[in-house]
Amino acid sequence: MGKKGKERAKERREQRRQEICELRKLPISPSQRWWNSETVAVVTGANRGIGLEISRQLAAHGLRVVMASRDSERGRRAAEILQSDGLNVKSYQLDVSDRASIESFSKEIVTDYGGIDILVQVNNAGVNFNKGSENSIEFAQKVMETNYFGTKRVTEAMIPVMKPSVYGARILNVSSRLGRINGRRNRLGDADLREKLMADECLSETLIDGMVAGFLDQAGDGASALNGWPELFTDYSVSKMAVNAYTRLMAGLLSGRAEGGRISVNCYCPGWVKTAMTGWEGNMSPEEGADTGVWAVLLPNQSPTGKFFAERREISF
Repeated sequence: MGKKGKERAKERREQRRQEICELRKLPISPSQRWWNSETVAVVTGANRGIGLEISRQLAAHGLRVVMASRDSERGRRAAEILQSDGLNVKSYQLDVSDRASIESFSKEIVTDYGGIDILVQVNNAGVNFNKGSENSIEFAQKVMETNYFGTKRVTEAMIPVMKPSVYGARILNVSSRLGRINGRRNRLGDADLREKLMADECLSETLIDGMVAGFLDQAGDGASALNGWPELFTDYSVSKMAVNAYTRLMAGLLSGRAEGGRISVNCYCPGWVKTAMTGWEGNMSPEEGADTGVWAVLLPNQSPTGKFFAERREISF
Protein backbone atom coordinates (compact mmCIF):
# COMPACT_ATOMS: atom_id res chain seq x y z
CA MET A 1 0.00 0.00 0.00
CA GLY A 2 1.42 3.36 -1.08
CA LYS A 3 1.45 6.58 0.90
CA LYS A 4 -1.86 7.81 -0.55
CA GLY A 5 -3.48 4.44 0.12
CA LYS A 6 -2.37 4.53 3.75
CA GLU A 7 -3.69 8.06 4.13
CA ARG A 8 -7.08 7.05 2.71
CA ALA A 9 -7.21 4.02 5.01
CA LYS A 10 -6.40 6.24 7.98
CA GLU A 11 -9.18 8.65 6.99
CA ARG A 12 -11.68 5.79 6.71
CA ARG A 13 -10.69 4.47 10.15
CA GLU A 14 -11.09 7.89 11.70
CA GLN A 15 -14.46 8.39 10.05
CA ARG A 16 -15.67 5.03 11.37
CA ARG A 17 -14.38 5.87 14.85
CA GLN A 18 -16.45 9.02 14.83
CA GLU A 19 -19.52 7.11 13.62
CA ILE A 20 -19.15 4.57 16.44
CA CYS A 21 -18.65 7.36 18.95
CA GLU A 22 -22.06 8.75 17.93
CA LEU A 23 -23.66 5.30 18.05
CA ARG A 24 -22.46 4.79 21.60
CA LYS A 25 -24.34 7.91 22.66
CA LEU A 26 -27.66 6.41 21.61
CA PRO A 27 -29.67 4.97 24.53
CA ILE A 28 -30.58 1.28 24.47
CA SER A 29 -34.33 0.93 24.23
CA PRO A 30 -36.20 -1.46 26.59
CA SER A 31 -37.17 -3.63 23.61
CA GLN A 32 -33.47 -4.20 22.80
CA ARG A 33 -32.42 -4.96 26.38
CA TRP A 34 -32.75 -8.75 26.60
CA TRP A 35 -30.53 -9.00 29.68
CA ASN A 36 -31.13 -8.04 33.32
CA SER A 37 -29.26 -7.79 36.62
CA GLU A 38 -29.19 -11.61 36.91
CA THR A 39 -27.48 -12.13 33.55
CA VAL A 40 -23.99 -13.54 34.13
CA ALA A 41 -21.04 -12.74 31.85
CA VAL A 42 -17.62 -14.36 32.24
CA VAL A 43 -14.67 -12.40 30.88
CA THR A 44 -11.25 -14.06 30.78
CA GLY A 45 -8.03 -12.04 30.87
CA ALA A 46 -10.07 -9.49 32.82
CA ASN A 47 -7.44 -7.90 35.05
CA ARG A 48 -6.14 -5.43 32.46
CA GLY A 49 -6.42 -4.01 28.97
CA ILE A 50 -9.32 -5.05 26.78
CA GLY A 51 -10.53 -7.68 29.24
CA LEU A 52 -10.80 -5.11 32.02
CA GLU A 53 -12.59 -2.63 29.79
CA ILE A 54 -15.06 -5.23 28.49
CA SER A 55 -15.80 -6.13 32.11
CA ARG A 56 -16.35 -2.48 32.94
CA GLN A 57 -18.70 -1.85 30.03
CA LEU A 58 -20.76 -5.01 30.53
CA ALA A 59 -21.16 -4.25 34.23
CA ALA A 60 -22.12 -0.66 33.39
CA HIS A 61 -24.93 -2.12 31.26
CA GLY A 62 -26.24 -3.86 34.36
CA LEU A 63 -24.84 -7.40 34.01
CA ARG A 64 -23.16 -9.48 36.72
CA VAL A 65 -19.58 -9.86 35.53
CA VAL A 66 -17.21 -12.65 36.50
CA MET A 67 -13.67 -11.35 36.01
CA ALA A 68 -11.35 -14.30 35.41
CA SER A 69 -7.58 -13.73 35.66
CA ARG A 70 -4.54 -15.97 35.84
CA ASP A 71 -3.00 -13.84 38.61
CA SER A 72 -5.54 -13.86 41.44
CA GLU A 73 -4.07 -10.83 43.23
CA ARG A 74 -4.06 -8.66 40.11
CA GLY A 75 -7.56 -9.86 39.36
CA ARG A 76 -8.73 -8.92 42.85
CA ARG A 77 -7.26 -5.42 42.56
CA ALA A 78 -8.85 -4.90 39.14
CA ALA A 79 -12.25 -6.00 40.44
CA GLU A 80 -11.95 -3.65 43.42
CA ILE A 81 -11.46 -0.71 41.06
CA LEU A 82 -14.72 -1.49 39.29
CA GLN A 83 -16.52 -2.29 42.52
CA SER A 84 -15.57 1.15 43.84
CA ASP A 85 -17.62 2.56 40.96
CA GLY A 86 -20.63 0.56 42.10
CA LEU A 87 -20.33 -2.14 39.43
CA ASN A 88 -21.43 -5.74 40.05
CA VAL A 89 -18.21 -7.67 39.41
CA LYS A 90 -16.29 -10.41 41.20
CA SER A 91 -12.81 -11.80 40.52
CA TYR A 92 -11.89 -15.46 40.13
CA GLN A 93 -8.61 -17.23 39.40
CA LEU A 94 -8.37 -18.98 36.04
CA ASP A 95 -5.32 -20.24 34.16
CA VAL A 96 -6.50 -21.14 30.64
CA SER A 97 -3.39 -23.31 30.11
CA ASP A 98 -4.23 -25.52 33.14
CA ARG A 99 -7.09 -28.01 32.85
CA ALA A 100 -7.31 -28.39 36.63
CA SER A 101 -7.69 -24.63 37.01
CA ILE A 102 -10.43 -24.55 34.37
CA GLU A 103 -12.31 -27.42 36.02
CA SER A 104 -12.10 -25.73 39.43
CA PHE A 105 -13.29 -22.44 37.91
CA SER A 106 -16.24 -24.11 36.22
CA LYS A 107 -17.36 -25.73 39.48
CA GLU A 108 -17.07 -22.42 41.34
CA ILE A 109 -19.21 -20.66 38.75
CA VAL A 110 -21.94 -23.29 38.94
CA THR A 111 -21.92 -23.12 42.74
CA ASP A 112 -22.02 -19.31 42.86
CA TYR A 113 -24.24 -18.52 39.88
CA GLY A 114 -25.86 -21.71 38.66
CA GLY A 115 -24.42 -21.13 35.19
CA ILE A 116 -23.53 -18.34 32.77
CA ASP A 117 -25.16 -16.50 29.87
CA ILE A 118 -22.14 -14.94 28.16
CA LEU A 119 -18.49 -15.96 27.73
CA VAL A 120 -15.97 -13.43 26.39
CA GLN A 121 -12.49 -14.87 25.91
CA VAL A 122 -9.59 -12.43 25.92
CA ASN A 123 -6.92 -15.12 25.80
CA ASN A 124 -3.98 -13.13 24.54
CA ALA A 125 -2.78 -11.04 27.45
CA GLY A 126 1.00 -10.87 27.36
CA VAL A 127 1.52 -13.54 24.74
CA ASN A 128 2.45 -11.47 21.73
CA PHE A 129 6.17 -11.33 22.45
CA ASN A 130 7.06 -9.23 19.43
CA LYS A 131 7.25 -5.45 19.31
CA GLY A 132 7.56 -3.17 16.31
CA SER A 133 9.05 -5.01 13.34
CA GLU A 134 10.25 -7.99 15.40
CA ASN A 135 9.02 -11.41 14.35
CA SER A 136 10.58 -13.87 16.76
CA ILE A 137 8.98 -17.31 17.10
CA GLU A 138 10.88 -18.17 20.27
CA PHE A 139 7.65 -18.35 22.29
CA ALA A 140 5.45 -19.94 19.61
CA GLN A 141 4.43 -22.85 21.84
CA LYS A 142 3.28 -20.52 24.63
CA VAL A 143 1.42 -18.31 22.18
CA MET A 144 -0.52 -21.31 20.83
CA GLU A 145 -1.08 -22.72 24.30
CA THR A 146 -2.79 -19.56 25.52
CA ASN A 147 -4.43 -18.11 22.43
CA TYR A 148 -5.74 -21.24 20.74
CA PHE A 149 -5.63 -24.23 23.06
CA GLY A 150 -6.69 -22.09 26.03
CA THR A 151 -9.70 -20.87 24.06
CA LYS A 152 -10.63 -24.46 23.21
CA ARG A 153 -10.31 -25.70 26.78
CA VAL A 154 -12.41 -22.94 28.30
CA THR A 155 -15.06 -23.23 25.58
CA GLU A 156 -15.39 -26.98 26.17
CA ALA A 157 -15.68 -26.45 29.94
CA MET A 158 -18.18 -23.59 29.76
CA ILE A 159 -20.64 -24.91 27.17
CA PRO A 160 -22.22 -27.38 29.67
CA VAL A 161 -22.81 -24.59 32.21
CA MET A 162 -24.36 -22.06 29.81
CA LYS A 163 -27.93 -21.27 30.80
CA PRO A 164 -30.82 -22.01 28.43
CA SER A 165 -32.52 -18.86 27.15
CA VAL A 166 -34.93 -17.78 24.42
CA TYR A 167 -32.25 -15.27 23.41
CA GLY A 168 -29.49 -17.88 23.33
CA ALA A 169 -26.26 -18.03 25.30
CA ARG A 170 -23.32 -16.26 23.69
CA ILE A 171 -19.60 -16.95 23.25
CA LEU A 172 -17.28 -14.29 21.84
CA ASN A 173 -13.60 -14.93 21.14
CA VAL A 174 -11.25 -11.96 20.89
CA SER A 175 -9.26 -12.43 17.71
CA SER A 176 -7.46 -10.29 15.14
CA ARG A 177 -7.52 -9.33 11.50
CA LEU A 178 -4.00 -10.75 11.45
CA GLY A 179 -5.68 -14.16 11.55
CA ARG A 180 -7.64 -13.73 8.33
CA ILE A 181 -6.91 -16.64 6.04
CA ASN A 182 -6.75 -14.57 2.87
CA GLY A 183 -5.11 -11.45 4.31
CA ARG A 184 -2.91 -9.46 1.94
CA ARG A 185 0.30 -9.89 3.93
CA ASN A 186 -0.63 -12.71 6.25
CA ARG A 187 -2.24 -15.28 4.00
CA LEU A 188 -1.29 -18.93 4.21
CA GLY A 189 1.04 -20.05 1.46
CA ASP A 190 -0.58 -23.51 1.27
CA ALA A 191 -3.51 -22.95 -1.13
CA ASP A 192 -5.00 -26.38 -0.39
CA LEU A 193 -5.01 -25.71 3.36
CA ARG A 194 -6.52 -22.26 2.78
CA GLU A 195 -9.32 -23.79 0.74
CA LYS A 196 -10.07 -26.45 3.34
CA LEU A 197 -10.09 -23.96 6.21
CA MET A 198 -12.58 -21.76 4.37
CA ALA A 199 -14.90 -24.62 3.38
CA ASP A 200 -17.41 -25.40 6.13
CA GLU A 201 -17.77 -28.98 4.90
CA CYS A 202 -14.02 -29.56 5.33
CA LEU A 203 -13.56 -27.70 8.62
CA SER A 204 -12.77 -29.92 11.61
CA GLU A 205 -10.87 -29.83 14.86
CA THR A 206 -8.41 -32.29 13.37
CA LEU A 207 -7.73 -29.93 10.46
CA ILE A 208 -7.19 -26.91 12.72
CA ASP A 209 -5.04 -28.81 15.21
CA GLY A 210 -3.04 -30.22 12.29
CA MET A 211 -2.33 -26.72 10.99
CA VAL A 212 -1.15 -25.62 14.43
CA ALA A 213 0.99 -28.76 14.88
CA GLY A 214 2.56 -28.27 11.46
CA PHE A 215 3.43 -24.68 12.29
CA LEU A 216 4.93 -25.60 15.66
CA ASP A 217 7.02 -28.34 14.05
CA GLN A 218 8.49 -25.84 11.61
CA ALA A 219 8.88 -23.21 14.32
CA GLY A 220 10.99 -25.68 16.25
CA ASP A 221 13.43 -25.72 13.34
CA GLY A 222 13.86 -21.93 13.47
CA ALA A 223 12.58 -18.93 11.57
CA SER A 224 14.35 -19.96 8.36
CA ALA A 225 11.95 -22.93 8.06
CA LEU A 226 8.79 -20.80 8.17
CA ASN A 227 7.99 -20.59 4.48
CA GLY A 228 4.32 -20.16 3.60
CA TRP A 229 3.19 -18.81 6.98
CA PRO A 230 1.99 -15.26 7.76
CA GLU A 231 4.77 -12.67 7.48
CA LEU A 232 3.67 -10.35 10.29
CA PHE A 233 3.75 -11.49 13.96
CA THR A 234 3.78 -15.04 12.61
CA ASP A 235 3.05 -17.08 15.74
CA TYR A 236 0.38 -14.68 16.99
CA SER A 237 -1.24 -14.56 13.53
CA VAL A 238 -1.35 -18.35 13.19
CA SER A 239 -2.87 -18.65 16.67
CA LYS A 240 -5.62 -16.20 15.75
CA MET A 241 -6.15 -17.95 12.43
CA ALA A 242 -6.80 -21.10 14.45
CA VAL A 243 -9.16 -19.22 16.81
CA ASN A 244 -11.13 -17.88 13.85
CA ALA A 245 -11.48 -21.33 12.31
CA TYR A 246 -12.42 -22.85 15.68
CA THR A 247 -15.08 -20.16 16.13
CA ARG A 248 -16.68 -21.10 12.82
CA LEU A 249 -16.41 -24.80 13.63
CA MET A 250 -18.13 -24.47 17.03
CA ALA A 251 -20.79 -22.17 15.58
CA GLY A 252 -21.69 -24.91 13.12
CA LEU A 253 -21.63 -27.71 15.67
CA LEU A 254 -23.86 -25.80 18.09
CA SER A 255 -26.27 -24.40 15.50
CA GLY A 256 -28.54 -27.44 15.59
CA ARG A 257 -29.51 -27.07 19.22
CA ALA A 258 -33.17 -26.92 20.11
CA GLU A 259 -34.93 -23.62 20.83
CA GLY A 260 -33.87 -22.35 24.23
CA GLY A 261 -30.57 -24.21 24.16
CA ARG A 262 -28.99 -22.22 21.35
CA ILE A 263 -25.43 -20.95 21.76
CA SER A 264 -23.99 -18.42 19.34
CA VAL A 265 -20.22 -18.37 18.79
CA ASN A 266 -18.55 -15.38 17.19
CA CYS A 267 -15.20 -13.58 17.23
CA TYR A 268 -14.09 -10.00 16.91
CA CYS A 269 -11.03 -7.87 16.28
CA PRO A 270 -10.63 -4.99 18.76
CA GLY A 271 -8.09 -3.22 16.57
CA TRP A 272 -4.59 -1.99 17.43
CA VAL A 273 -5.28 -0.97 21.02
CA LYS A 274 -3.02 0.89 23.44
CA THR A 275 -2.43 -1.87 25.97
CA ALA A 276 0.53 -3.63 27.59
CA MET A 277 0.38 -6.27 24.86
CA THR A 278 1.12 -3.71 22.14
CA GLY A 279 3.64 -1.85 24.28
CA TRP A 280 1.12 1.02 24.39
CA GLU A 281 1.78 1.63 20.69
CA GLY A 282 -1.79 1.20 19.45
CA ASN A 283 -4.01 3.82 17.82
CA MET A 284 -7.15 3.10 19.87
CA SER A 285 -7.99 3.34 23.55
CA PRO A 286 -9.07 0.21 25.50
CA GLU A 287 -12.53 1.77 25.72
CA GLU A 288 -12.75 1.93 21.92
CA GLY A 289 -11.24 -1.52 21.52
CA ALA A 290 -13.78 -3.09 23.87
CA ASP A 291 -16.77 -1.43 22.25
CA THR A 292 -17.42 -3.88 19.42
CA GLY A 293 -17.06 -6.86 21.75
CA VAL A 294 -19.69 -5.48 24.13
CA TRP A 295 -21.93 -4.53 21.21
CA ALA A 296 -21.66 -8.04 19.73
CA VAL A 297 -22.63 -9.97 22.88
CA LEU A 298 -25.51 -7.61 23.64
CA LEU A 299 -27.10 -7.68 20.18
CA PRO A 300 -30.89 -7.78 20.57
CA ASN A 301 -33.01 -10.87 19.96
CA GLN A 302 -31.10 -14.00 18.93
CA SER A 303 -27.48 -13.27 18.13
CA PRO A 304 -26.04 -14.30 14.75
CA THR A 305 -23.44 -17.05 14.89
CA GLY A 306 -20.23 -17.93 13.09
CA LYS A 307 -19.44 -14.27 12.36
CA PHE A 308 -16.31 -12.10 12.58
CA PHE A 309 -16.85 -8.52 13.74
CA ALA A 310 -14.79 -5.33 13.78
CA GLU A 311 -15.87 -1.72 14.25
CA ARG A 312 -19.50 -2.78 14.89
CA ARG A 313 -19.90 -4.58 11.58
CA GLU A 314 -19.24 -7.98 10.07
CA ILE A 315 -15.97 -8.60 8.25
CA SER A 316 -14.74 -11.60 6.28
CA PHE A 317 -12.64 -14.41 7.71
